[in-house]
Amino acid sequence: MCGIVGYLGEKNTKEILLDGLKELEYRGYDSAGIAVLENGNFSNFKAVGKLVNLEDKTKDYETKGFAAGIGHTRWATHGKPTELNAHPHLGESSYVVHNGIIENYAEIKKELIRKGVTFLSQTDTEVIVHQFEKNLKSELNALKAFSKTISELNGAYAILLVTKSEPDTIFFAKHGSPMLVGISCDDNEGSSERDNTMSCEKYFASSDTPLIGHCSDVNYFEDGDYGYVTSDEIVIFDKDGAKKDPIFSALSQNKLSAQKDGFRFFMEKEIYEQSDVISDTLMGRVGDEEIHFDELDKTLFNGINEIKLCACGTSYHAAMTASYLFERYSKIRTTLEIASEFRYRDPIMSKDTLFVVISQSGETADTLETLKMAKKAGLKTLVICNVDNSSMVRLADACILTRAGIEKGVASTKAFATQVTVFWMLSLYIAKLKNSLEDQKIARQVSLLREIPTHVKVTDEMHERIKRLSKRYLHGHGFFFIGRDVFYPLALEGALKLKEISYLHAEGYPSGEMKHGPIALADPELFTIALLPEHLHYEKSKSNVEELSARDSTICAISALEFDKADDFVQISTCQDYMLEFFEMMIVVQLLSLEISIRLGNDVDMPRNLAKSVTVE
Repeated sequence: MCGIVGYLGEKNTKEILLDGLKELEYRGYDSAGIAVLENGNFSNFKAVGKLVNLEDKTKDYETKGFAAGIGHTRWATHGKPTELNAHPHLGESSYVVHNGIIENYAEIKKELIRKGVTFLSQTDTEVIVHQFEKNLKSELNALKAFSKTISELNGAYAILLVTKSEPDTIFFAKHGSPMLVGISCDDNEGSSERDNTMSCEKYFASSDTPLIGHCSDVNYFEDGDYGYVTSDEIVIFDKDGAKKDPIFSALSQNKLSAQKDGFRFFMEKEIYEQSDVISDTLMGRVGDEEIHFDELDKTLFNGINEIKLCACGTSYHAAMTASYLFERYSKIRTTLEIASEFRYRDPIMSKDTLFVVISQSGETADTLETLKMAKKAGLKTLVICNVDNSSMVRLADACILTRAGIEKGVASTKAFATQVTVFWMLSLYIAKLKNSLEDQKIARQVSLLREIPTHVKVTDEMHERIKRLSKRYLHGHGFFFIGRDVFYPLALEGALKLKEISYLHAEGYPSGEMKHGPIALADPELFTIALLPEHLHYEKSKSNVEELSARDSTICAISALEFDKADDFVQISTCQDYMLEFFEMMIVVQLLSLEISIRLGNDVDMPRNLAKSVTVE
């Protein structure tokens, strides 16, 4: 989840930019950079990894007067995390930073190369600055060139651009990615900051936190807004090119509150963020009819006859989901291992096995040790991880980053969602390599992948329904979460979420296993959360739930189809495929656990006895 900062004024521009980027670290990144235009000259610094590396590069650099500066933290999408791919990107005399994705960058880039432009990076962002400079040669001024450039871009973006042709100006544009501008003014005439933008310092950011302590008033840009700022003015045009006035509102001075963006808990915020982070996970990987993983060498899969998945906790549930997808789509034998058990066995490890470890942090001790075992045994290794430069990423032969951003809630939500998204993509990527699935079927699955962000958006109606329903589930002697196929690992994950933050006993079971023992517990004080997908084993799952209902278990059904035996019913939308139902039901079980925990008065983000990254055995 990339971050943007910008500053125009006479203070220490370098420090303001670096401090702003620090406030965005919680979003996650793999590289960072700043560019400062001062006295007609640019200074540019980039670094891979943590911000301390960028700070080291800039330690001998100082800004002493008026300057225009922009900064960026990047999650790699188009191109690997390298200094050349880090923002800001340079044209002949301009720099740009950008969040989002330019969907038509390939055709713009092709035309620019035909005209003799040399590209330094693999990113979609670099086309913005070169297209601007091409337009600058034919338009009357930089604003017209910038406006024309924006009109030629398709996709989502928040953009800041500085150019030597207008050295006292920062140009901006916003469509689909958040951005705001704040002001800090020397008010000698007694008017409020909201009404006075004369002689004001201007601060840009992609979220509130970098501006806290610098600004008391901010303007949130709307989709389609573009324009420029100088020390004397803020000029905004709407999507139709009509000039509009900024609308300032007071900025909360509570950084923790700002990071929560008004949500009660980080976990709640992270549930809502899943649409955005899954979009980040898909960026640059979902083609028209197939999956692309630029970070993988296809030879990694040469001679591989088995995939062994190894993980703990929530990551284990994502791996279990993957085991169904690999065998169904990739047609490759897949085995599943709990890392904390695997390392204490004498496992048989053959060299035709691809050993895959999954970890949000990349530091989970048990999983890391199994990776070392696989390396020692000579197996090819792959890590699915959220943190670049983590121990697992450095050790494994290959890595796929999930791009979930930093997850502050101990109970994982968006990390799980992005892991499953990556595995769905990877199963289709391998299917293409092995010719195990027809191109037409792969293309359909690719089309479905694009729909995930829409299906994980939390609606007010859905959340309010679950909030009201949760008060019925505060007491009793336990919960069964049940599902079949990929909905079994989702049932396990739903039960784990509830256990972690509510401290209520919950178990996940395959629906068909009820009659093999667990149904002995059924009574009105046993709550059954039934996952009933329309497109996968619906009738069989329905029969299993009816068996529990006949024994007076309290049933909460989650489905697109109404179920008359349910005491409570949460309706998801009608989906084209069971995997989209999976993601919708995921949202429901996450919210249900959240609301039950809140009603019980628990600290949702910091549940007792748990740590975010388990670095001990």
